[in-house]
Amino acid sequence: MNIHIRQARPDDAPTVFALVQKAFEQEEHSDHQEQFLVEKLCLSTGFIPELSLVAELDHKLVGYILLTKIKIVNENSKTSYTSLALAPIAVSPEFQGKAIGSKLIAEAHRIAEQLQFGSIIVLGHADYYPKFGYKKMIEYGIKMPFDAPNENCMLIELRQGALAGVSGTVSYPKEFGIQ
Repeated sequence: MNIHIRQARPDDAPTVFALVQKAFEQEEHSDHQEQFLVEKLCLSTGFIPELSLVAELDHKLVGYILLTKIKIVNENSKTSYTSLALAPIAVSPEFQGKAIGSKLIAEAHRIAEQLQFGSIIVLGHADYYPKFGYKKMIEYGIKMPFDAPNENCMLIELRQGALAGVSGTVSYPKEFGIQ
């Protein structure tokens, strides 16, 4: 299976919308609105075109990942640190379990590091993301702006020590609908 990962193009938008919708329609821990979130995030100031990636198999889109700029805000010291949010990652149901998501994550990490980002935050499956190096945010003194189980709130340092001295609460762009 020859998977090709590339930057998403504007003309991919309808296919990405349908792919994300289909990928999440059976997901238990979902509001089933991820496809609309992608639309909003791609129009937001936190959008980074190089970090909107699709996976192609025989010229058919079978996967998608988006990393968007976020902040980690420390109210005590009045400081903030720019990070990235991984949301969402989606693979067409018929292609799940074939390492397409892993390839998307690896390429997104590589590009994010190349773009000089130091970390990525994710709210996701506790048994999936640790294999990529994600650790619980709580170990870093970083928390979500909402209640979620600690084992699902994770981050990865793309550069060792990137989060040294960083603590606080994740601040998402308004497009996430979290205030």
